[in-house]
Amino acid sequence: MAAEAQNELVQVVALLGAGVVAVPIFRRLGLGSVLGYFAAGLVIGPFGLALFSDSGTILHVAEFGVIMLLFVIGLEMQPSRLWSLRREIFGLGVGQVVASGALLTLAGVAAGLDARVAFVAGMGFVLSSTAVVMQMLDERGDTSTPQGQKAVSILLLEDLAIVPLLAVVAFIAPTGAGEDMSDRWRDIALGVGAVVVLVVAGRYLLNPMFRILARSQAREVMTAAALLVVLGAALLMEIGGLSMAMGAFLAGVLLSESTFRHQLEADIEPFRGILLGLFFLAVGMSLDLAAIAIHWQVILGFTALFIAVKGVAIFGVARALGSSSREAVDRVALFAQGGEFAFVLYSAAAAVGILDAPTNAIFTAVVILSMALTPLTALVLKRLAPRPAQSLDGVEQADGLTGQVLVIGFGRFAQVASQSLLARGCDISIIEIDVEMIDAAATFGFKVYYGDGTRLDTLRASGAGEARAVLVCVDKQEAAEKIVELVKSEFPLAKLLVRAFDRGHAMDLVRAGVDYQIRETFESAMAFGEAALTALGVPEEEAAEIAADVRRRDLERFDLQVAGDIYSGTSLIRGNAPIPTPLTRPRRPGRIMDRAREQPHGG
Repeated sequence: MAAEAQNELVQVVALLGAGVVAVPIFRRLGLGSVLGYFAAGLVIGPFGLALFSDSGTILHVAEFGVIMLLFVIGLEMQPSRLWSLRREIFGLGVGQVVASGALLTLAGVAAGLDARVAFVAGMGFVLSSTAVVMQMLDERGDTSTPQGQKAVSILLLEDLAIVPLLAVVAFIAPTGAGEDMSDRWRDIALGVGAVVVLVVAGRYLLNPMFRILARSQAREVMTAAALLVVLGAALLMEIGGLSMAMGAFLAGVLLSESTFRHQLEADIEPFRGILLGLFFLAVGMSLDLAAIAIHWQVILGFTALFIAVKGVAIFGVARALGSSSREAVDRVALFAQGGEFAFVLYSAAAAVGILDAPTNAIFTAVVILSMALTPLTALVLKRLAPRPAQSLDGVEQADGLTGQVLVIGFGRFAQVASQSLLARGCDISIIEIDVEMIDAAATFGFKVYYGDGTRLDTLRASGAGEARAVLVCVDKQEAAEKIVELVKSEFPLAKLLVRAFDRGHAMDLVRAGVDYQIRETFESAMAFGEAALTALGVPEEEAAEIAADVRRRDLERFDLQVAGDIYSGTSLIRGNAPIPTPLTRPRRPGRIMDRAREQPHGG
């Protein structure tokens, strides 16, 4: 027993250690955490160091990470927001599933598979991995973007598709292997009943339950209740023959307008992250290198064929429904793989005799390999895809401008800074390289021209040679420094005022000889600190005097830094770190200096 317990502890340490070591390395290399988990799982799994013999058990437990991920997604999807995505779910989602399924089935038949085997293999590959796609979207920060919402819509439709696909598998099963019609109707009724029960419970029971539990003020009880809701909804859907992930998603949607939404999300998040990482580790462990070694040509061939065919279908549907070429390529990179629901479909097909054991193993390996290749595929497509050309339709380029003030960059900083000049009646010319910003500014009554201030020809066309002052308001330090260099060299008569990114940048600008610089957050921070004092009851006159002293000390320190380095004048900063009182009386400085001179100066 002691040896068995020790072995289990070694396995737990190995799982955690593999993820902790691999993921930072792969992310540092720009390959993403998903591929890191896959690689770590392969190393410690049955076909690597053999620290684990049964990856299926870990995979089954780790699937709860996917379930919790869908619950968190559901919490972000208010019913009104979900309704607004109906066109994406039932338009884009159905189009992608149908087109991909049809082409993959035809490709399987063309490769010599029986029609039923080709259909099951192809439709299993249609169901993309929710875990892989959502992790990649999350790492890129795209989950809440319009493209991310379309991806979520497609995933939801694919989750729903597993239900009719399982029914079709039972229908096309060899004679005597499938269920009779009464069994199928019973399964359909059970599934519909499970959804109805979940919706009713979510609408009328969950919020009152959480209100009662919140009164107990026991954090651990709220966490346990959150887990109960997620796992209970998943269990109910599994009893109904539906996707557990879909049940968790529905539970999240039903709680999305609850006052406990943020608390639930915070309680679930740690479990979601750990279990999702375990899921990817288990998928890596499940990659049967022995089967790949025996059937490597077949597996690699079908992996390449299915990825290519599915990619063509995804690209075609995306372009047909109005997406740009770059958006379509990005969607191919995300979805051109099989997913965890393929294992469910293949197992069901094997159970009713459509797939034999070797065929099931081959296509399971194809799906796992495609999941492992997804981060690499996305990386390659991202590198190869051309950068989107910026459309200048309806945007006027800078040419022959004659304003007495030239403003370069028109973000939130310049928008405020321009108001004083406009109030005084100054004639200003504004250039900006962000077309969306130019369009947005036009709706508020600003005339902004397209122009890159880091180019000398653009500065000339924008009237920098005639301008009395040039205001550099761009938000990138490198761009600001390039513009300063050009203006000082080519237009030395113009007053040069520059927005500084931070203190170090401000020091560089002073050394470059600009006429005026200001740190972009300095004045707002000063006003904020003074307001905080008055909010605490300090008289306004005293608060103003304190702010003036802070400003004086800051200016003095800045001058010292310009003459020295960033650490000059540190004594002028007021810190809140405690200053320790010496326990013994300090020795005479002379004796300390004498002792210091006696110390060796090497090393």
